[in-house]
Amino acid sequence: MHKKRRAALPIGATVGALVAGGLYALSGAALADTASSIPGTRQEALLSAADEYRVPPEVLLALSHQESAWEGHDGLPSADGGYGPMNLTDVTPAMMARGGAGAVGRADLDHLAADPALHTLRRAAALTGLTERDLREDDAANIRGGAALLASYERELVGRTPQEAAKWYGAVARYSQAEQRHTAAGFADRVFRTVREGASATTEDGQRLRLAASPSVTPDRQQIDLLHLKAAAAETATECPATLDCTFVAGSPVGRQVANRPANGIRIDTIVIHDLESTYDAGVTTLANPTNPASTHYVMASSGAVTQMVPTKDIAFQAGNYSTNLHSIGIEHEGYAAHGAVWYTEAQYQATADLVTYLAGRFGIPLDRQHIIGHDNVAGPNSSLVAGMHWDPGYAWDWNHFMNLLGAPVSGLFGVPQTGSVVAIKPSFADNVQTMTVCPSDDPTGQTAACTAQQRQSNSVLLRTAPSESAPLFGDQAVHGTAPGTDRVSDWGSTAQAGQQFVVADVQEDWTAIWFSGAKVWFYNPSGVNTRTSYGVQIIKPAGAAPAALYGSSYPDKAEYPVGLGASTQAPLNMYSIPVGQAYVATRDAVATDDYFPSSGAVVIGGRTMYTVQYNHRVALVYADDVTATKAVRHWENEGD
Repeated sequence: MHKKRRAALPIGATVGALVAGGLYALSGAALADTASSIPGTRQEALLSAADEYRVPPEVLLALSHQESAWEGHDGLPSADGGYGPMNLTDVTPAMMARGGAGAVGRADLDHLAADPALHTLRRAAALTGLTERDLREDDAANIRGGAALLASYERELVGRTPQEAAKWYGAVARYSQAEQRHTAAGFADRVFRTVREGASATTEDGQRLRLAASPSVTPDRQQIDLLHLKAAAAETATECPATLDCTFVAGSPVGRQVANRPANGIRIDTIVIHDLESTYDAGVTTLANPTNPASTHYVMASSGAVTQMVPTKDIAFQAGNYSTNLHSIGIEHEGYAAHGAVWYTEAQYQATADLVTYLAGRFGIPLDRQHIIGHDNVAGPNSSLVAGMHWDPGYAWDWNHFMNLLGAPVSGLFGVPQTGSVVAIKPSFADNVQTMTVCPSDDPTGQTAACTAQQRQSNSVLLRTAPSESAPLFGDQAVHGTAPGTDRVSDWGSTAQAGQQFVVADVQEDWTAIWFSGAKVWFYNPSGVNTRTSYGVQIIKPAGAAPAALYGSSYPDKAEYPVGLGASTQAPLNMYSIPVGQAYVATRDAVATDDYFPSSGAVVIGGRTMYTVQYNHRVALVYADDVTATKAVRHWENEGD
């Protein structure tokens, strides 16, 4: 690791010099706390850059507060690929590969990451002469870059850099990089609300910043006309049942692809349940950020209110896997996975059930746990990305209750399961209390100061390597290699979730074993209390004498792509396979591989088909010609009785 370098402040950039005779004399609006005068602080850098580039300091402070809450993030990119206090963006193909797009292996990966809105850092480098590395890693340099960028927008719009804050509305709106008028205006309105109301914060690294209120500032909103942005499109009509309080806010244009599903042949067969890891308002704001390379179709508040952000015909980069994005609708929920039961309210459950019922009826999506899944159930698109896939909505989303609200409860026969049968996992959420360790990195609320063991209700059963409470937890290969699993709240590898279906490998007294992630794992199941035996589902086994390879995506073969369209690629997941002698449940019939090209609207349908299988806590894909499929039947049916 190289040592971070701090960019030198311009001559005369001390706070005292700025107040005494800088180009923009500082008022109490910009400097309202004695802590702000400490040399080397972020507030000093903001005031210095405001003077250097002739930006009203209250505007620059408010803009930085909107973009980063004045945090520096230690040179690491934000979720939308932005760096530093000014959120200067520099989204790489690698970010698109592993982010919400999950676009690893796609031939158009470079194109996805090439949008100029995703690279404001490069223009800031050209304007300041600073290196891109300094703009990423050094707070003072990053702030200078943001100030230079904002000032360049102001000069292009009005020909100068006026002292009056009210005359910077258009430049602030352009800083958002929004293409739609109402999105850009909403961003600028939030910045100027901060100018008027003021703000204060103590950052993660202990810096105190404050912007005093300037209630008399009334921005010139007519400046938005100078940007010649697109008016709101007809897509602002929401797609919601009449029972919901539903509004439309456009999601990030670079976090979605315009399509015409399902009319263009792209099926919609899955609904993905997420949580925001934030509050409702903050989540909508973040997902509306025009430089955010992620989006979602719907956002659900704890109150039951819902905001639609992407039309259902379009593809939202929400699941971290492009193949899943292609065929799914994403619903984000206000809340935090580590504190799920507190945030997942009955109003939220019922509103989401109404929305899912409406969407399932409209697109013919079966109401079962094989088609209504969590983000934590989505396949990793390639081997390197499996371990880092999201684990929301987590242990506290009560799948049994939610499926009951859908009128599709997890069903089957109660009783001790038999070897070779298929069971659906169904623990009682209220009674299924487990010890979980929550660590600070699991909890973005900041409420967890140290790793703490807590008792929590859970939607999953714990999986062990032997039929004993003292046996180690099973450790997923992608997360732990050959080591055992943990009780960490984010450790999804040792849990089987309510509604998921598995083939029974063995039964010993109060313990049931299932085939899971290539292994025989055990969970406590006295009298079959945590399962229901399922029939009529498809069981998958390797067709030959070798294990069946598993995949994270479902693209056509290279030779099946027409000339002129780059072929997406995929490789087997190197830590997973279906061993000979094991069996797994197909979550749906085998369907053709496919791909989509938004630049032309072309849809490529492959000649081979793939099953989606419940492999572990997540699903995976397998070519139909690599396996045999049979139906799970009752034993008396096998006997011809």
